[in-house]
Amino acid sequence: PVLLINMLAGSQFSFRLATVAWRPVGIAVCHRSLCSVATSASVVYQDGLPRFRIPLPSRGKACQFTMKPLTNTVSDLTASIRNEDRGVEQIIFYTSDGLRIAGSDSIESLLRRDFDVQLNDQRFAVTVPESPVVTHESVDQLADVKAMISQLHSALNTPEYQLAKEKELMQQLQDLQLQLEPMEAIRGQLAEKASRRTRILTWLSLSYMGVQFGVLARLTWWEYSWDIMEPVTYFVGYGTAIACYAYYVLTKQEYTFPAVWDREYLKKFYKDADKSSFNVEQYNELRQRINDVQSDLRRLRDP
Repeated sequence: PVLLINMLAGSQFSFRLATVAWRPVGIAVCHRSLCSVATSASVVYQDGLPRFRIPLPSRGKACQFTMKPLTNTVSDLTASIRNEDRGVEQIIFYTSDGLRIAGSDSIESLLRRDFDVQLNDQRFAVTVPESPVVTHESVDQLADVKAMISQLHSALNTPEYQLAKEKELMQQLQDLQLQLEPMEAIRGQLAEKASRRTRILTWLSLSYMGVQFGVLARLTWWEYSWDIMEPVTYFVGYGTAIACYAYYVLTKQEYTFPAVWDREYLKKFYKDADKSSFNVEQYNELRQRINDVQSDLRRLRDP
């Protein structure tokens, strides 16, 4: 190309231009702070973080990669190098003994000893300097210190917190009791009416059984004989069993005296509550909230 230019132009100026064009250029130097001429790989520490200076084969420059020791892994460093230089096909990290380092290892583990890095067909030895990098051991010690400080803070502020919490719970309890007081008076009246009716039904049932016993005894020993009354008493007893089973079929509850008492009491209570517009669900909710607050107070005052 130089001879062709000289032959065509035939001037000294063109010859000089050609001569300048043929001057050796060499390897380009990147004047940015993160890149330099690729001669070796190294690790430096700045602001407490490790910075890997890795040569990039395609560019002939060394670029700097900043990693976090505790969260980043060797795979993260490998991915950063590939993203920076697409010409890197193979990136392998070795220990000084020649063992391959897994990509799942953390940067902290990588920096505990010297290592080698292979980029394609080039291999560089990296000397790891002393660093102020935070390790897992120091993090564990820091966690222990934080826990101790938290316990100390709790111990110093517990009395004040208990007093403030107790005052808050007492205020809640008073507000709930004020809301419950008018409903409690209505509930007492409804409960008394339901209980009185249930007691009346209980005594009526006992009176009926007594009258039945008296009638059967009269017919057995005065009016007729046992031979005549025996089948009558059998059918009366069997009829009572049928009535008990019918109660189970209709109510899905076993016929026991406490269960019958509760059922009759609740039937009367809810019936009168509907007539007097008494909100049973709201009453139960207030009672539950009062029980919760009282339980919190007992736990708070428990030494």
